[in-house]
Amino acid sequence: MAERTTPGTSRADLIADAALGLLAERGMRGLTHRAVDETAGLPQGSTSNHARTRQALLEAAVRRLADREAAVLTPGELPAAGDSGEGLADALALALHRYLTRHRELLVARYELALEATRRPELRAYYDAAGSRFRTMLNALMTAAGSPEPERHALSLVAWCEGLMFACAVGSYHAAVPDPAELRTGFTELLRGMLGENALAGGGPVLQDDRHDED
Repeated sequence: MAERTTPGTSRADLIADAALGLLAERGMRGLTHRAVDETAGLPQGSTSNHARTRQALLEAAVRRLADREAAVLTPGELPAAGDSGEGLADALALALHRYLTRHRELLVARYELALEATRRPELRAYYDAAGSRFRTMLNALMTAAGSPEPERHALSLVAWCEGLMFACAVGSYHAAVPDPAELRTGFTELLRGMLGENALAGGGPVLQDDRHDED
Protein backbone atom coordinates (compact mmCIF):
# COMPACT_ATOMS: atom_id res chain seq x y z
CA MET A 1 0.00 0.00 0.00
CA ALA A 2 1.34 3.42 -0.92
CA GLU A 3 -0.32 5.35 1.90
CA ARG A 4 1.91 7.95 3.51
CA THR A 5 1.26 10.37 6.34
CA THR A 6 3.18 13.36 7.59
CA PRO A 7 4.52 13.82 11.13
CA GLY A 8 1.90 15.21 13.45
CA THR A 9 -1.03 13.67 11.58
CA SER A 10 -4.01 13.42 13.91
CA ARG A 11 -5.52 10.06 14.74
CA ALA A 12 -8.68 11.03 12.82
CA ASP A 13 -6.64 11.79 9.71
CA LEU A 14 -4.54 8.65 10.18
CA ILE A 15 -7.71 6.57 10.23
CA ALA A 16 -9.14 8.35 7.21
CA ASP A 17 -5.88 8.00 5.26
CA ALA A 18 -5.82 4.27 6.02
CA ALA A 19 -9.44 4.01 4.83
CA LEU A 20 -8.56 5.73 1.55
CA GLY A 21 -5.60 3.42 1.05
CA LEU A 22 -7.75 0.36 1.64
CA LEU A 23 -10.38 1.58 -0.79
CA ALA A 24 -7.72 2.00 -3.47
CA GLU A 25 -6.04 -1.32 -2.76
CA ARG A 26 -8.93 -3.65 -1.92
CA GLY A 27 -12.10 -1.86 -2.98
CA MET A 28 -15.21 -1.23 -0.92
CA ARG A 29 -15.37 -4.82 0.35
CA GLY A 30 -11.92 -4.48 1.86
CA LEU A 31 -12.86 -1.46 3.95
CA THR A 32 -13.59 -2.68 7.47
CA HIS A 33 -12.96 -1.19 10.88
CA ARG A 34 -10.54 -3.99 11.72
CA ALA A 35 -8.62 -3.55 8.46
CA VAL A 36 -8.28 0.18 9.10
CA ASP A 37 -6.86 -0.51 12.57
CA GLU A 38 -4.32 -2.92 11.11
CA THR A 39 -3.34 -0.64 8.24
CA ALA A 40 -2.98 2.41 10.47
CA GLY A 41 -1.05 0.46 13.10
CA LEU A 42 -3.59 1.29 15.79
CA PRO A 43 -4.91 -0.86 18.64
CA GLN A 44 -7.95 -2.95 17.77
CA GLY A 45 -11.13 -0.95 18.29
CA SER A 46 -9.55 2.45 17.61
CA THR A 47 -11.42 2.99 14.35
CA SER A 48 -14.72 1.90 15.92
CA ASN A 49 -14.20 4.43 18.70
CA HIS A 50 -13.67 7.19 16.14
CA ALA A 51 -16.29 6.13 13.57
CA ARG A 52 -18.75 3.67 15.06
CA THR A 53 -20.76 2.99 11.91
CA ARG A 54 -19.77 2.26 8.35
CA GLN A 55 -21.47 5.47 7.29
CA ALA A 56 -19.31 7.44 9.72
CA LEU A 57 -16.18 5.75 8.37
CA LEU A 58 -17.16 6.53 4.79
CA GLU A 59 -17.84 10.14 5.71
CA ALA A 60 -14.42 10.39 7.34
CA ALA A 61 -12.86 9.08 4.13
CA VAL A 62 -14.80 11.58 1.98
CA ARG A 63 -13.82 14.48 4.24
CA ARG A 64 -10.14 13.54 4.19
CA LEU A 65 -10.24 12.97 0.43
CA ALA A 66 -11.59 16.49 -0.12
CA ASP A 67 -8.90 17.98 2.12
CA ARG A 68 -6.09 16.13 0.37
CA GLU A 69 -7.40 16.94 -3.10
CA ALA A 70 -7.66 20.61 -2.15
CA ALA A 71 -3.96 20.56 -1.24
CA VAL A 72 -2.83 19.37 -4.68
CA LEU A 73 -2.43 23.02 -5.70
CA THR A 74 -1.24 25.65 -3.25
CA PRO A 75 -3.06 29.03 -3.23
CA GLY A 76 -0.04 30.67 -4.87
CA GLU A 77 -0.32 28.35 -7.86
CA LEU A 78 -3.92 29.29 -8.64
CA PRO A 79 -4.48 32.07 -11.18
CA ALA A 80 -4.83 35.52 -9.65
CA ALA A 81 -7.93 37.67 -10.08
CA GLY A 82 -7.89 39.22 -13.53
CA ASP A 83 -5.41 36.67 -14.87
CA SER A 84 -5.88 35.44 -18.40
CA GLY A 85 -7.05 32.00 -19.37
CA GLU A 86 -3.38 31.05 -19.77
CA GLY A 87 -2.94 31.09 -16.01
CA LEU A 88 -5.92 28.79 -15.61
CA ALA A 89 -4.56 26.39 -18.24
CA ASP A 90 -1.21 26.29 -16.42
CA ALA A 91 -2.79 25.61 -13.03
CA LEU A 92 -5.14 22.92 -14.31
CA ALA A 93 -2.35 21.17 -16.22
CA LEU A 94 -0.19 21.14 -13.12
CA ALA A 95 -3.03 19.81 -10.95
CA LEU A 96 -3.91 16.98 -13.34
CA HIS A 97 -0.29 15.96 -13.77
CA ARG A 98 0.12 15.75 -10.00
CA TYR A 99 -3.05 13.70 -9.65
CA LEU A 100 -1.91 11.21 -12.27
CA THR A 101 1.72 10.90 -11.16
CA ARG A 102 1.50 11.31 -7.38
CA HIS A 103 -2.09 10.73 -6.33
CA ARG A 104 -3.50 7.85 -8.36
CA GLU A 105 -4.49 6.18 -5.10
CA LEU A 106 -6.72 9.15 -4.28
CA LEU A 107 -8.36 8.92 -7.68
CA VAL A 108 -9.14 5.22 -7.29
CA ALA A 109 -10.48 5.80 -3.77
CA ARG A 110 -12.67 8.62 -5.09
CA TYR A 111 -14.13 6.37 -7.76
CA GLU A 112 -14.98 3.78 -5.10
CA LEU A 113 -16.66 6.39 -2.91
CA ALA A 114 -18.54 7.95 -5.82
CA LEU A 115 -19.96 4.58 -6.86
CA GLU A 116 -20.91 3.74 -3.29
CA ALA A 117 -22.66 7.11 -3.02
CA THR A 118 -24.99 6.05 -5.84
CA ARG A 119 -26.24 3.25 -3.56
CA ARG A 120 -26.34 5.17 -0.26
CA PRO A 121 -28.48 8.33 -0.31
CA GLU A 122 -26.99 9.52 2.99
CA LEU A 123 -23.48 9.20 1.59
CA ARG A 124 -24.58 10.88 -1.65
CA ALA A 125 -25.59 14.00 0.27
CA TYR A 126 -22.32 14.06 2.21
CA TYR A 127 -20.21 13.41 -0.91
CA ASP A 128 -21.94 16.20 -2.85
CA ALA A 129 -21.55 18.65 0.02
CA ALA A 130 -17.82 17.89 0.29
CA GLY A 131 -17.38 18.49 -3.43
CA SER A 132 -19.32 21.74 -3.53
CA ARG A 133 -16.26 23.82 -2.63
CA PHE A 134 -14.49 22.63 -5.77
CA ARG A 135 -17.45 23.53 -7.96
CA THR A 136 -17.64 26.96 -6.33
CA MET A 137 -13.91 27.53 -6.84
CA LEU A 138 -14.02 26.44 -10.48
CA ASN A 139 -17.04 28.65 -11.19
CA ALA A 140 -15.11 31.58 -9.72
CA LEU A 141 -12.02 30.77 -11.79
CA MET A 142 -14.07 30.59 -14.98
CA THR A 143 -15.73 33.90 -14.14
CA ALA A 144 -12.32 35.50 -13.55
CA ALA A 145 -11.10 34.12 -16.89
CA GLY A 146 -13.94 35.92 -18.66
CA SER A 147 -16.50 33.16 -19.17
CA PRO A 148 -19.97 34.49 -20.01
CA GLU A 149 -21.49 31.23 -18.67
CA PRO A 150 -19.18 30.11 -15.87
CA GLU A 151 -21.39 27.34 -14.47
CA ARG A 152 -21.92 25.66 -17.84
CA HIS A 153 -18.29 26.06 -18.79
CA ALA A 154 -17.17 24.73 -15.40
CA LEU A 155 -19.27 21.61 -15.99
CA SER A 156 -17.64 21.08 -19.39
CA LEU A 157 -14.21 21.54 -17.86
CA VAL A 158 -14.93 19.08 -15.06
CA ALA A 159 -16.27 16.52 -17.52
CA TRP A 160 -13.10 16.81 -19.64
CA CYS A 161 -10.84 16.51 -16.58
CA GLU A 162 -12.74 13.56 -15.14
CA GLY A 163 -12.69 11.70 -18.44
CA LEU A 164 -8.97 12.21 -18.89
CA MET A 165 -8.16 11.21 -15.31
CA PHE A 166 -10.28 8.08 -15.51
CA ALA A 167 -8.71 7.04 -18.81
CA CYS A 168 -5.17 7.61 -17.57
CA ALA A 169 -5.61 6.27 -14.04
CA VAL A 170 -7.72 3.14 -14.55
CA GLY A 171 -8.87 3.14 -18.18
CA SER A 172 -7.36 2.24 -21.52
CA TYR A 173 -4.61 4.87 -21.26
CA HIS A 174 -3.46 3.86 -17.77
CA ALA A 175 0.05 3.02 -19.00
CA ALA A 176 0.73 6.50 -20.41
CA VAL A 177 0.42 9.78 -18.51
CA PRO A 178 0.43 12.98 -20.59
CA ASP A 179 3.22 15.36 -19.62
CA PRO A 180 2.43 18.89 -18.37
CA ALA A 181 2.95 20.40 -21.83
CA GLU A 182 0.47 18.00 -23.41
CA LEU A 183 -2.07 18.66 -20.69
CA ARG A 184 -1.64 22.41 -21.06
CA THR A 185 -2.23 22.11 -24.80
CA GLY A 186 -5.45 20.21 -24.15
CA PHE A 187 -6.67 22.78 -21.62
CA THR A 188 -5.71 25.64 -23.93
CA GLU A 189 -7.73 24.15 -26.78
CA LEU A 190 -10.72 23.56 -24.51
CA LEU A 191 -10.62 26.99 -22.89
CA ARG A 192 -10.09 28.74 -26.21
CA GLY A 193 -13.26 27.11 -27.50
CA MET A 194 -15.19 28.42 -24.51
CA LEU A 195 -13.53 31.79 -23.95
CA GLY A 196 -12.43 32.78 -27.44
CA GLU A 197 -9.07 33.17 -29.15
CA ASN A 198 -8.10 36.41 -27.41
CA ALA A 199 -8.51 34.92 -23.93
CA LEU A 200 -5.53 32.61 -24.44
CA ALA A 201 -3.36 34.51 -26.87
CA GLY A 202 0.25 33.45 -26.87
CA GLY A 203 1.81 30.44 -25.19
CA GLY A 204 3.10 31.04 -21.69
CA PRO A 205 5.54 28.66 -20.01
CA VAL A 206 4.21 25.50 -18.42
CA LEU A 207 4.46 25.42 -14.65
CA GLN A 208 7.17 22.98 -13.59
CA ASP A 209 6.07 20.19 -11.27
CA ASP A 210 9.11 20.23 -9.01
CA ARG A 211 7.98 22.29 -6.03
CA HIS A 212 5.29 20.21 -4.38
CA ASP A 213 5.97 17.44 -1.87
CA GLU A 214 3.77 14.37 -1.98
CA ASP A 215 1.00 14.35 0.62
